[in-house]
Amino acid sequence: SKIWNLFGTYVFFLLSSAGCHEKANISIHIEITAADFHERLLSGKMMFLYFQQQVSPTISLFLVELEKSAEALQDYGVLVGKVTCKKEPVQAYCTDAKQQHRAFLFRGGKEFLSFSLDTVFDVNSIVAEVLFAILRDEVKYVHTDADLQTLEEAAKGKRDIVLGYVRSLGTQEHRSLMETAYVYGSKYQFILITGGPVLKQLGYVNESSQLSRVWFVHCRVHGAVMTPVTSERCPLTRMRTALSTLSLHTFLQLMEAPLVSKVFVDPSSVPPPQFPYQLMPQVFLFSHPATEHLDLDTASALAWRLRGLALLLLVHRQSPAVKTPEKYNAAYRLPEKSSEVKYLTLHSLDDVLELFTNSFRLEDLLDVSSENSNLKHGKERRELDDEVAADVYRNRGHFLDLDQVTQLTSDNFHSEVAQSSLTVVLFYLKWDAVSMAFLGSFVEVAEKLEDSRVDDVQMCVVDCGEWTDLCAAQPGTAVPFQPITEFPSVLLIRRQQAAQRYAGALSGEALHRFVMMSRLASPLLLSTNEEVTSFLQEVPHPDLAGFRPDKVLGLFRTESRTGLSVFTEAAELLAGEVLTGLLTDGLVEKWAVEHDVEPPAVLLFPSWGKLSHPSALPVTSSSKDLLTQIHSALLQPAPELTVENLPSFLSLGKALLLLFVGEEEDEIGRRQNQALVDQMRGVSERGGARMERYLPCWIHLGRTPAGLSVLGSYLGSLPPLPALVLTHLLSGDEVYQYPPNTPILAGSVLQWLQSVEDGTESPAGMLGGDSWPPAFEFYDFLKVMDMQEVDPRSPEEEEVKTEEVNVEEHLVTKTMPYDHLDMNSKFHSEL
Repeated sequence: SKIWNLFGTYVFFLLSSAGCHEKANISIHIEITAADFHERLLSGKMMFLYFQQQVSPTISLFLVELEKSAEALQDYGVLVGKVTCKKEPVQAYCTDAKQQHRAFLFRGGKEFLSFSLDTVFDVNSIVAEVLFAILRDEVKYVHTDADLQTLEEAAKGKRDIVLGYVRSLGTQEHRSLMETAYVYGSKYQFILITGGPVLKQLGYVNESSQLSRVWFVHCRVHGAVMTPVTSERCPLTRMRTALSTLSLHTFLQLMEAPLVSKVFVDPSSVPPPQFPYQLMPQVFLFSHPATEHLDLDTASALAWRLRGLALLLLVHRQSPAVKTPEKYNAAYRLPEKSSEVKYLTLHSLDDVLELFTNSFRLEDLLDVSSENSNLKHGKERRELDDEVAADVYRNRGHFLDLDQVTQLTSDNFHSEVAQSSLTVVLFYLKWDAVSMAFLGSFVEVAEKLEDSRVDDVQMCVVDCGEWTDLCAAQPGTAVPFQPITEFPSVLLIRRQQAAQRYAGALSGEALHRFVMMSRLASPLLLSTNEEVTSFLQEVPHPDLAGFRPDKVLGLFRTESRTGLSVFTEAAELLAGEVLTGLLTDGLVEKWAVEHDVEPPAVLLFPSWGKLSHPSALPVTSSSKDLLTQIHSALLQPAPELTVENLPSFLSLGKALLLLFVGEEEDEIGRRQNQALVDQMRGVSERGGARMERYLPCWIHLGRTPAGLSVLGSYLGSLPPLPALVLTHLLSGDEVYQYPPNTPILAGSVLQWLQSVEDGTESPAGMLGGDSWPPAFEFYDFLKVMDMQEVDPRSPEEEEVKTEEVNVEEHLVTKTMPYDHLDMNSKFHSEL
């Protein structure tokens, strides 16, 4: 390849402290021996290698990125591999502890360049850094405008320059630029800048606020038409789209388009531009025979100013095929309306520029707004340690439209709630990232209800940062809920009833489904066979199409009414989660005989089961016990865990017998995964009563990629898949792993569980602690407050403080409900 001829032999190594097993589907060439390493090094092949020494959860996740980079770097002739030091020790790279977190690039059998492992943390940074190292003699790195001017002088008359600015190295933008340089390096001179004087020369004062940019510097003669700029500097064109490999390729193709194209037909007869110019507008100017040369110069000057914005075509009126009236001297065609040409009468070239630069004015204004915001908050623009917080920060300039929700205050709370039979209230804090992220979903639910013409539900929000007295109202006051101590919180409030807390996933889809089901009576009185059939088989609302809820039927004789109040109370608590129905006298006996139960009884129809085979429960003496039994009976044997339902399963208080399966590549893989899930269900069935303390379940890593991080955190490394672990034991934080490479069969799993219970199995890992300390020292606000509370003061300072407080007491005219809250350390912890 070109790179081999130009740069010789490269070998790239990653050294770290990882000791994790790779996923089962890692390609064979990823794992190499020490002998393979020395052989390939001497053969001159380029290799990207990782030397595995110790166990580290962070590096176990890095192995996933390493696997991804293998496929990406293969296109560039780079082999990716991993050497396990415990099995295949390599001198100096497996024994030297100082090299554990360094990456090395080898050329010609010797060390050429080293990197910190922090710079090659994912597939983008790996590919970008490797290609940057390979192309270091082709891609120039300039720091000053003088350096750039020198390169321009050397390129004049020879080739054009692609000038790229990336906010930081190792990003997706950096990778895109390096991949493009690999392909076009012999045609263009690629130059990389990271801000400073060069960026200021290009007109960007605050580089820390800018997105990645690319400019095309025109230093080569384009055909017979020279650039209209006679200064010492080459003219440049800025790429106006986001930087990616595809967009950069399209931009370079556009820069190769003719500056001015001559046509001899009407603009309406000119075909729309073809790939790769199909998204570019076309501008038509008309030329007269008497002024042909002047018109060409005018068109060329305008074409330079429209470079990257539109394609310019010069229509020669001397052609008999041109029928456009003389009153028009210009026309244009937009890409989204490829068949429509609009004709204009313009008085200056600035009119054309105004027309086509307006489409980019919004983008420029957004850039300026972003720059001004970051000038003010420049030090805050860092990678946040929380994905939700980072997303909220990126969208901080997008203000939500709260017209579809009612904003509650201490003054209007009671009057607003009284207007609707069902009020859904979101309690949030503006400075809480999760609150702000969920607020957008909450508004979307309100809009969806409005579109569906649902008029019996009122969606409301309370900003607890502003209305602390409402959110912290104590028991005994007029509000129908306990003080709000978790944010965000959603309560469903009905007239003359206690508030119901929404405990589902913080997503718009889950909340919308919960609200729609909460509108239905719970329990729903069923008096005919048609009503029962509709209850069991039909969708309760068109907006819930495709969703099959769990359903519960109560069988109670009217004359005895035994257990009816218990069932009714349980049904009210199940509102929104489960559809509940109550059969009247005539139907009770029929259903009791048909399903061989003795009233009072409860029939359960889980969403995963068959309607013809419901399970039956007796009515207990308390609604709490009945709820527990209903939830247990509705639980699917060996359910699939997802991010949304994991909290509800953890709340059951059972140990998780958790199976991790990978993504299937074909039908055979799907059948294999299904067989594993069937074995897990067999564990539940064969285990009987002893399995009451366990919850057999499974995670599909293709549908729930977050499970990969969970598995790595459990064991400290990624084992081969499938992997079976026992975790969240009530007796401790130990994590046990079912023996790898052992067939997962129901009987074998039960025997292994018995070994764990007998204490003959050793744990493979430990759960992390529940402590969630602040990400940084200066984020520990409670510690700062406590320090201020115990801050020693001199007697004079204490006297001044006392005087200030006394003055404040005289100014207070109204005692608020939260004035007497016990603001001690326990209250801090609760918040």
